[in-house]
Amino acid sequence: MHPDFEIILDLMDRTFRDFENSIPSKPVFVEMPFGRMAFRYKEKDIYQALIQKLAKAQSTVRAAYFLLKNGYVQEQAILHRVIDEINEDILFLVYAVTIDKITDLHKRYLEAFWEEEIDESGKIIDSKQKRPMIPRQKIRAYIAKIENPYLDPSNGIELSRTLSKAYSGFVHAASPHIMDMYCGNPPHYHTKGMLGTPRIEEHADDLWNYMYRTYLSHIGVAKALGAEKHVEILNKYKLQFEENAGKEYGN
Repeated sequence: MHPDFEIILDLMDRTFRDFENSIPSKPVFVEMPFGRMAFRYKEKDIYQALIQKLAKAQSTVRAAYFLLKNGYVQEQAILHRVIDEINEDILFLVYAVTIDKITDLHKRYLEAFWEEEIDESGKIIDSKQKRPMIPRQKIRAYIAKIENPYLDPSNGIELSRTLSKAYSGFVHAASPHIMDMYCGNPPHYHTKGMLGTPRIEEHADDLWNYMYRTYLSHIGVAKALGAEKHVEILNKYKLQFEENAGKEYGN
């Protein structure tokens, strides 16, 4: 298990609390059209969307870490697919306010993001809500275009698609992925977690990458919010985490 996991999680949490408190408009407790009371943002701007996405990214990474510590690495891998998409969403939104502008694609994405799951009927089955989800490929194409303006963006898109497809096997319970549960002496299916097997270290290494990428999302949101001091501190620790893990990615 990587020794920096707890430090990374603590830094992300403390940073997130500062971001959360820096947003001037807080969620308010309102009555929904279907009669239930719930917290909602009134303004529904891109910064509030970023805070929500970052909260979900950090929570999901923590859940993946909890599963790893208890040996449930297959279930951890399922969450990696979720973390992938949330971090892509964060990059997509961050670039709109730090490098580019809020495009029509961003506007359509945010409209879908803010749309309620249930209409005034109050019933999921009767609800006429039809959330127009933005295709994942369009989000990846935008990110690739911003990050590599002079290169073929299809390379970045294909890399993201390949990673997503690899984890789809865990999500949809494909046979090759299930067979990773079959090992031991005598060999058997590990249905109570895989502590004590070689799979633990493999998935610990994998989780480091997902923690690192979620950590980068915190840096991205710090830039979007103009929190330069947080960017400085997070970047300082980022280099230390890379060194401790034997990796070097540059700035």
